Amino acid sequence: MVGNIECGADELFIISGPCVIEEETIMMKTAEKLKEVSERLHIPVIYKSSFSKDNRSSLKYYNGPGLEKGIKMLAKVKEQFGFPVLTDIHYPDQAAPAGEVCDVLQIPAYLCMQTGLMVAAAKTGRVINIKHGQFLAPDNMKHPVGKCVEAGNDKIILTERGYTMGYNDLVVDPRSFYHLNQLGYPVVFDITHSIRKYGIPSADSKGGAREFLPVLSRAGVASGVDGVFIETHPDPEKALCDAASQLCVYDLEEFLKPILELHSIEVKYTK
Repeated sequence: MVGNIECGADELFIISGPCVIEEETIMMKTAEKLKEVSERLHIPVIYKSSFSKDNRSSLKYYNGPGLEKGIKMLAKVKEQFGFPVLTDIHYPDQAAPAGEVCDVLQIPAYLCMQTGLMVAAAKTGRVINIKHGQFLAPDNMKHPVGKCVEAGNDKIILTERGYTMGYNDLVVDPRSFYHLNQLGYPVVFDITHSIRKYGIPSADSKGGAREFLPVLSRAGVASGVDGVFIETHPDPEKALCDAASQLCVYDLEEFLKPILELHSIEVKYTK
């Protein structure tokens, strides 16, 4: 459970919000629209935004407001809109303070094998969203999962976000959804990160391929994922991080409708 959301039940859920925490008006506009979409389409939302993006490719790029300011912003979103909230952590000492507010602590893909980070996150007792490392075969995610469980926490979500396949591209292998599902935890498909063009500045229009969002999202939902991760922003072209891949939050409702229809069919025929 994340808040009152039963992850892994028949109901599809989404993880959504700006890639990185920006000014308050952007955060609140996004949350307001997400609340509207959630109520209209009856889809549960976990609000996601990062207080720090520690893997930016240049020191010149915005990497967030930092832990203290970021957590205060997420607390405000949580209080005002009632969403459970999720954020990344990059270092063990960030786990406890982030866990005081956040319902879900996310382990970035590059860091999923970092034992100290995993143990610190697990010991908070919060739900842990472990992103599938681009360097691991899907079934080898049993290793970070095992560390979390051995540290006393089996409240786990696994998120697929594609493999690195050279020339800065990511490729999503649908077999990954099967392998991750076999580990026994809810599986999420991070579609907006799977269209990133890595090595290209995130503000560059060539840094993402939004045209693939519909086909990839439908492929993932048809493969039986439990949730979909979609970073959203009121004005993606002006976003301070991942501008080329975030979805405009005002387009989210129409984007979700065919996904929800497909999910209802998938649930019907797998029962």
